[in-house]
Amino acid sequence: MKKLFYIIPLLAVVAIGIIKLRSNKKETQEKVYTYDKEQPILVTADTVRQQLLSGTIQYTGTFEPFREGKIMAEMPGKILRLNYDAGDFISTGTVVASLDVSLLSIQVQSTQVQIDGYSQDVKRYEILLKADAIQGVQLEKAELALRSAKLQKQQLQEQISKATITAPFSGVVTQKLVEVGTVVGPGVPLLQLTDISRLKLTVNVPESAVQKFKEGNTLQVSVDVLPEKLFTGKVTMIGSKGDAAHNFPVQILITNPAGLPIKAGMYGLVNQATTNEKEVIVIPLKAIIGSSAQPQVYIIKNGKAVLQNITILKRTENKAIIESGLNAGDVIVTNGFINLFNGANVSVQ
Repeated sequence: MKKLFYIIPLLAVVAIGIIKLRSNKKETQEKVYTYDKEQPILVTADTVRQQLLSGTIQYTGTFEPFREGKIMAEMPGKILRLNYDAGDFISTGTVVASLDVSLLSIQVQSTQVQIDGYSQDVKRYEILLKADAIQGVQLEKAELALRSAKLQKQQLQEQISKATITAPFSGVVTQKLVEVGTVVGPGVPLLQLTDISRLKLTVNVPESAVQKFKEGNTLQVSVDVLPEKLFTGKVTMIGSKGDAAHNFPVQILITNPAGLPIKAGMYGLVNQATTNEKEVIVIPLKAIIGSSAQPQVYIIKNGKAVLQNITILKRTENKAIIESGLNAGDVIVTNGFINLFNGANVSVQ
């Protein structure tokens, strides 16, 4: 009876705890938000329209230097002089830096002493050989030693000549990588030299338009920072391989005006004239989802969002010219992509 007296209250407490936990679980589940896939999603939409494509198509690219490279040391040594700093202009053949050659000069003098000694030996052995006082092999060894010493001197002189480092082409110093007193080895870069007297503009052209570009053709090129001027460029390269979005690189070479106002890394525009004006589909870029390889949009059909693959002919600022996948009159989603999925019910704002 005593055990029963203790067990009954314990069971009552356990029962009350279970009831409380179930009640709390029910309240928690009621508070948790459950997404209803059938509920319409509020979106912003726009109707696709055709626009008249002007007689000029623009392609955007970035200017690259005509030539760029690092001036390197060809032999080990300590830098005695470094004549230029970042921002300086260097002409072809100008002395850029000089290395310490004092040790090499001493070696040249030592080798010259050997040459003089071997030369005297050769003269003596020639006289003695005529008198049959020595064997001919002694003269041959002296001549070989003389020839070896002369070659060693040439090698040392060649190393000394490489201690004077010159600019391989004209350009602007865009990086200074060492200082005077630095000990460098072969292949260590000293300066980076950039030639922007001419510039290469590379633009990506879709496969539908790449056939319009021909090597050697001239095109009009404009620069963002010089909008009032047009430059004449020449097509120098058309890529043989496109990227994942089926765009091909086209390279245009232009001459930089006096004063070099165009810098490497600036944006440029290539203006290509078209033979005929035509109506094209233009949509805002914000309506496009998916990847660059497979861009997509949501089309609203019968109150539902339908995912549609598209092909982009060209992107311009905040708009895209569509080659295929859309028709005039289609209604596309431009905003409200959160929770949006293929086949979702939508409510157009």
